[in-house]
Amino acid sequence: MNQHVLAAIRSEPWAIVPAYLDAIEAIALRMMDHPSLIAVERDGHEARFADATARMGERAPGTRTAALRDGVGIVPMFGPVFPRAGGLATSGATTLDAVAADLRALEASPEVRNVLMTIDSPGGAVSGIHDFARFVANFSKPLAVHVSGQCCSAVYWIASQASGGISLDPTGVVGSIGVCMSTSYQEGPDMSGRRSIDITSTGAPNKRPDLSTEEGRAALRSTLDAIESVFISTVAKGRGVSEATVRADFGKGGTLTGKDAKAAGMVDRVEADGLDGAIRRLARTAPPAAPRRAAAANHLALAQARAGL
Repeated sequence: MNQHVLAAIRSEPWAIVPAYLDAIEAIALRMMDHPSLIAVERDGHEARFADATARMGERAPGTRTAALRDGVGIVPMFGPVFPRAGGLATSGATTLDAVAADLRALEASPEVRNVLMTIDSPGGAVSGIHDFARFVANFSKPLAVHVSGQCCSAVYWIASQASGGISLDPTGVVGSIGVCMSTSYQEGPDMSGRRSIDITSTGAPNKRPDLSTEEGRAALRSTLDAIESVFISTVAKGRGVSEATVRADFGKGGTLTGKDAKAAGMVDRVEADGLDGAIRRLARTAPPAAPRRAAAANHLALAQARAGL
């Protein structure tokens, strides 16, 4: 069964910090003492998540994880990102469907004037990321991002679309722009003496490319390059720079921190006071409360959002 989960992980592209993909595979195989998983568990993310959650304020009505503080609706994106709940999307991870539901509730609430996504994530599965990034780009209320830890790969793809820009803790990390897949091929017989052989029809040689050859790896890389092209194009549009700038200055698959990230144009400001500073700044710059008629309409929309309509 675990091998089937591993096969599913390896069947799709990921936009994630490589060490976390190794850890996800270790979890799938129940290898809880694997070095990659131990390293991730010791990187301090749990303490960062708890600290950020404590600073967010009271739970916003009609949401699962969002909070409300001084007119600012705050939505966390912590841990690896998956399209929806189930499988490996357990505690310590974020699902796009849950974040989207919370964002819609904040969008409908008359109490919320600005929205802030607070992010500490290594990225995640590519599936659903482009559509979610478009959702963020078209969000009707002012929406900003604050990075309290990592904002990498798939999640930077999303963050780059925030109309209110990106702020960063002085030690925050952004980047890891690129796409990867994890895979394997059989070089010898298994423990029972059997060897798996894949045979494809004549017209479909790339359905099962031979990854022991450069030609086979090139066939797989062409798919990753096509996804990366969409990734880079979206980031360039969101950050208001050329694709050449993203390719040359946004880390080349690596990450940048603090002032270096700002100098490269990957973020808009380094927030000396961290998440608290970002919330206070947005609370001060919040637009006026909605007029009574608009507020009534928002109350209705919020009620519908809570009812799942």
